[in-house]
Amino acid sequence: MNEGHIHSIAFPFIFVMLYGTGFVGAKYGLPYAEPVTFLVWRFAIAACVVAGIGLFFKANWPKSWREAFHIGVAGMLTVGTFSLGVFVAIDMGLSPALSALIIALQPVLVAVVARRMLGESLKLFQWLGLVFGLIGIVFVVSQKLDFTSVHMTGLGMAVIGLLGLSFGNLYQKRFCADMNIFSGGAIQSFASCIMCLPFAFTFETMQVEWSVQFMGALGYMSIGVSVGALSLLYVMIRRGEVSRVASIFYFVPVSAALVSSFLFEEKIDLPVAIGISITALGVMLVNRQSKK
Repeated sequence: MNEGHIHSIAFPFIFVMLYGTGFVGAKYGLPYAEPVTFLVWRFAIAACVVAGIGLFFKANWPKSWREAFHIGVAGMLTVGTFSLGVFVAIDMGLSPALSALIIALQPVLVAVVARRMLGESLKLFQWLGLVFGLIGIVFVVSQKLDFTSVHMTGLGMAVIGLLGLSFGNLYQKRFCADMNIFSGGAIQSFASCIMCLPFAFTFETMQVEWSVQFMGALGYMSIGVSVGALSLLYVMIRRGEVSRVASIFYFVPVSAALVSSFLFEEKIDLPVAIGISITALGVMLVNRQSKK
């Protein structure tokens, strides 16, 4: 087994674990800070950390303002808009499980749009894999849905997060797929922080209760998710087709369900087990190499 094949297996697995637990991390942090204020602190910390790493390793920075602009726009979509939509939705009462289900629609949206924007095409078995993945997600979270308590505004914010993540990945692949992970990550975190600031100033008090739980959640979301998970995402976007990378997001709500069962003792019943199996089959089909 060569090094590239090991990376193709390890990177998606680590990314899914980090990104999936991000939904759980939000649950810990939001009681102590308003959602956009939480994100301002998160992105500011992440920008400083990644910039410091980039300076230490002497990373290459953008050679032109245009290149930096594209990196910033991709970050505001993939990182800022996605996080803003999800955090506000959860804060308004939308369950993390339902938020994960909405985000799980990303592979279908990306697969359709990528055909026009990037010229990527999917085989019949890959389309079948996308359908299987979506069915599996429904199995995973169907027991957790409570539509009677969900506000339409929360649903709308989750959809905004979905659109930001989907179009951000496409924009990243088209305009700045070769950006340096450290310098680019710092720019994208900084751009997301600047994007969130006006919303925090306008709609929130920006007060924070600096509890141990909040600082733990903030540290994990800033380092583990904003630095670790997103760095892996950029590497995978650079190495593979966008539609294939998007299929990995089917595993995110599965990861969130598994972590929740461990931390909050939520039982994994038969529908969840079936959903995990169907999701795995769907991802295998999407990432299957067609025979020449």
